[in-house]
Amino acid sequence: MITNPVPNVTCIRAPNPSPMTYTGTNTYVIEGASCTIVDPGPKDSDHLSTILSVLNGRPVSSIILTHSHIDHSALAPDLAQATQAPTAAFGDSAAGRSDAMNALVAAGMTGGGEGIDPDFAPDIILNDGDTIDGLTVLHTPGHMGNHICLFMGTTVFTGDHVMDWATSIVSPPDGDLTDFMASCQKLLDRPSDIYLPGHGDPVTAPHERVQWLINHRNDRERQIIAALDDGAATAIQITERVYTDVNPALIPAAARNVLAHLIDLQQKKVVEPLGPLSPEVLFSRR
Repeated sequence: MITNPVPNVTCIRAPNPSPMTYTGTNTYVIEGASCTIVDPGPKDSDHLSTILSVLNGRPVSSIILTHSHIDHSALAPDLAQATQAPTAAFGDSAAGRSDAMNALVAAGMTGGGEGIDPDFAPDIILNDGDTIDGLTVLHTPGHMGNHICLFMGTTVFTGDHVMDWATSIVSPPDGDLTDFMASCQKLLDRPSDIYLPGHGDPVTAPHERVQWLINHRNDRERQIIAALDDGAATAIQITERVYTDVNPALIPAAARNVLAHLIDLQQKKVVEPLGPLSPEVLFSRR
């Protein structure tokens, strides 16, 4: 599927629909004499062919990754080879991870099951506030430590941080809810007219959507605290009490979201784990 959500931008939807990717990953080509590509997408030869067809022989200045989940990054090496363009991102898959999440990794907690690209290494390291190909970088950790959004005036490429069809998965230790909420506020503080997300359709009321996400997370926090009023419980037990209307296939991902809330609440000294921190540990109110 190929669309033109805003002038001079072509969206190419990858053929990788799933409960986690919705209708597929959105790859964006910013048109010009020299093009910029945002999020190459999954390793798929048909998707690569479609991107190259849209480029139609035009040179590519850079291939920018909003983050390094494999549904966004796996095609980057093949696309870079085909276009001779450098890849650019905030860093590798461990970059931008908070101290709290690094402590979890040091304690033995491994990836959150979201398809981290362990070998990803960009040619160009981008920092918060940098400009590349006319796009301004905003570091927005939360969904992943190396997540960035890209501002093209008041049009924003938001990766997986803000989407219109679902809330962003925050799965420790790669995702951090404290960071996620701070990144939402950073987006609220910046003027914008439209968000172009990594999955789904454009977000045409961007600030309203971000505020909804903040309110939704605050509501989830209250539900999780209320669930613990009935006694100690694990993340999955709380998930089964709180997420009563979710697709059963998404329960494991929802449980990682709940764990992210519990870790955030532990840092706020509202709850405590009854043992070493892990996805299976019991939590109780303090």
